[in-house]
Amino acid sequence: MARDTLFYTVAALLAQRPADIAIIGAGPYGLSLAAHLLPRGFDVRVFGDSMAMWRTRMPKGMSLKSEGFASNLYDPGRTFTLAHYCAANGIPYADVALPVTLDTFTRYGLAFQDRFVPNAENRTVTALRRGSGGFDLRFQDGGSAIARRVIVATGVGHFAHIPEVLAALPPGLVSHSSHHHALDRFAGRDVAVVGAGASAIDIAVLLHGIGANTSLVARVPRLAFQDPPASPDRPRSLGHRMRWPRSAIGYGWKSYLYAGMPQAFRRLPESARLRVVRSHLGPAPCWFTKEQMTGTVPVFLGRSIESAETAGDKVRLRLRGSDGAREDVIVDHVISATGFRPAIARLPFIGEELRGQIVSAAGTPALSATFESSIDGLHFVGPIAANAFGPLSRFACGAEFVARHISRNSHAFH
Repeated sequence: MARDTLFYTVAALLAQRPADIAIIGAGPYGLSLAAHLLPRGFDVRVFGDSMAMWRTRMPKGMSLKSEGFASNLYDPGRTFTLAHYCAANGIPYADVALPVTLDTFTRYGLAFQDRFVPNAENRTVTALRRGSGGFDLRFQDGGSAIARRVIVATGVGHFAHIPEVLAALPPGLVSHSSHHHALDRFAGRDVAVVGAGASAIDIAVLLHGIGANTSLVARVPRLAFQDPPASPDRPRSLGHRMRWPRSAIGYGWKSYLYAGMPQAFRRLPESARLRVVRSHLGPAPCWFTKEQMTGTVPVFLGRSIESAETAGDKVRLRLRGSDGAREDVIVDHVISATGFRPAIARLPFIGEELRGQIVSAAGTPALSATFESSIDGLHFVGPIAANAFGPLSRFACGAEFVARHISRNSHAFH
């Protein structure tokens, strides 16, 4: 009892003293930012369940789409990369051509947090308001805190997108791919996975592996799997490297420039930025899932979902082909692997009053060179910043640029 009393007393005192910076989110972006800002003398408080999206909302057994060299969290000296972690723990690792398992990445992220951000607080922010000292934060546990500056680094957790035609189904019959860590309950059941990207194929392969009767439905006429990367035993020619330079987000000059020049991207006209973010790097399943998928999971390609309705305790999907032909698929459950749509309006802790003060573009905040919104002291990083800084922000590896750039320009934060 005495220990609990001491904890709540300390928590109450901390809540009364404004922190320099509050970071909302404890994934790759939030933890990398804190690792860079803490050594600069800032009083930084990080709120969130560390690596929660990866630990609890991605299916067990999957591997990351990104290669090993692009699957890091970032400390200032790069002293604790995924390669370092794997070497210290006897885990096979390669910069390219060896998939990084979700379990390895999650454990690495937690080890990074223990080492660089040991005081991260597993608390859920439910409300954020402007206050006399900067910002007032309220938590699900009833507590509160004050911070002079806030950085929103919540990742994609709030942005799961289910198409309107599926969203009207009862919750027990449809779900988003990001809502499944364990898939065991689908063993022996009929499941339709909707989508053509990495998440859709990952889910479909894993469902097939546990004995679910799985089918895949997608509008695209074919699945565009990534090409296998070069490896030490199969190096790329100089000509190929010149035509298709490698970057953390993929191959090709466009990806290379978008990954290496996010500040230049921010200076493009808004219409051009939105067009690039909308169109660059479309659905592309991981190269290593092609063999697992081909010939094992029935696919309905080139089909759009015309309607979805309940049929007893099942779902009837009415599909329409590109040739106009219609067919029905009846399943026990539909998993919508249809991506994420970042928007300020979907962040539940930002109320209508504060949201109305944020200048936006396509529903996401317009940001300064230091990721600051139109509200002084309120910053947004990660996928919600993609319309300002480009496709790099949609990937975990974008945390390196964010952490380094914000920390280098943090003199204005004092």
